[in-house]
Amino acid sequence: MRRTFDPYLALVVAAVTMVIAEGAAWGQQDTREPLDAYAYALLWAGPVAVLLSKRFPLLTTAAALGACDLYLIGGYPYGPCFVSPAVLLFLLVTRGRRLMAWTMAGMTLLSFLSYAWLVGNRDWFHNVWILTFIMLLMVVAELVRIVRERRAERERTAEEESRRQASEERLTMAQELHDVLAHNISLIHVQASTALHLMDANPEQARTALATIKTASKEVLGEMRSVLNVLREGAPRSPTAGLDRLDELIERSGLTVTLARTGSRALPPQVERAAYRIVQESFTNAARHAPGAEVGVRLEYGEKELVIQVTDSGATTPAVLSGSGSGNGIPGMRERASALGGTLHAGPSGPGFQVEARLPLPEED
Repeated sequence: MRRTFDPYLALVVAAVTMVIAEGAAWGQQDTREPLDAYAYALLWAGPVAVLLSKRFPLLTTAAALGACDLYLIGGYPYGPCFVSPAVLLFLLVTRGRRLMAWTMAGMTLLSFLSYAWLVGNRDWFHNVWILTFIMLLMVVAELVRIVRERRAERERTAEEESRRQASEERLTMAQELHDVLAHNISLIHVQASTALHLMDANPEQARTALATIKTASKEVLGEMRSVLNVLREGAPRSPTAGLDRLDELIERSGLTVTLARTGSRALPPQVERAAYRIVQESFTNAARHAPGAEVGVRLEYGEKELVIQVTDSGATTPAVLSGSGSGNGIPGMRERASALGGTLHAGPSGPGFQVEARLPLPEED
């Protein structure tokens, strides 16, 4: 719950006021009235006003200024009565009540000049000194307010950026989970359907399909664990999927794949991940829609872009799947390419199908 009192600040103001009061009384004992109970009551009104300033900002500032005026009229030593009004004006500015603060500053200046006029002190240097002190106090308060507001703005901006990055990370993890599940579950579905279809007629091929299912299920559990570990604070982060794992992907895909690479260079992690997922989703589509097809993968490492081509030769055996999928594979690949500023085209290529992605690369050092 937000505090509505300033006990520590009030205690500090009280201590400073009393110390100054004792020193002023000793130094001005020949020219001003000695401190009495009435004077101390007026001086203590200031710290009490500071204590309640958050809840009653205008009333407490006016009360402290009135007590200060009464103290001066009583002829008591100069100095201690100025502490509380100065602190309260400073607090008004730094707490954002600028109009109230400057209005009360004007009232303070007017009251001090009026008192000087009443006691016969009409020295312009004295009046200019009072004006300079009040203006300096208000300018310092404004500077402190500006510094605080800028710091708060920087903290707010940093917090918003942190939330934005967290949101992007969650979106990335969701996309990773989607791709991992879509590929491996589709692969398991295809191989399970194949095993059921060939169980009686060709047990050896059915056994191969079941072995692929075992490998794919293990892989999906491992990748899901890798992605989900990121959500646990302090959990180790496993390497994200990249083209260095392309051979593993080909091995467990259950497809006849030919891989060709042109050139070689280091790739940014986000490009590695996007390229891997595009190839993975292309394999999923080939297994689902073109069973028995031969698949060719070509990677061209250029100076300015990475070109990925995945082409299948078309179905050579009847599809054994009961459904055609959700239809999110190609849009998902296109989103990955677009997020990196690249392009992706997918469509028929002769009897088969081709996916071609172009992902921009930074210049090599």
